[in-house]
Amino acid sequence: MKNIKWPFLGFAILAAASIMGIGIAIGERSIWGALISVITLIFVMGMGFKTKKKYRENGLL
Repeated sequence: MKNIKWPFLGFAILAAASIMGIGIAIGERSIWGALISVITLIFVMGMGFKTKKKYRENGLL
């Protein structure tokens, strides 16, 4: 591991927080909280994959 890719670390932390939000929402029996967390997770993962594609195209990975 020579360099840390900071954007990917940020995406990973946000995705983990979204997954924790799903668990908390289920524990609180909040359908809206769970839905918002799932939508946030899908968005963050999509942005992560999009960023990874750009890095690959530019030869940064």
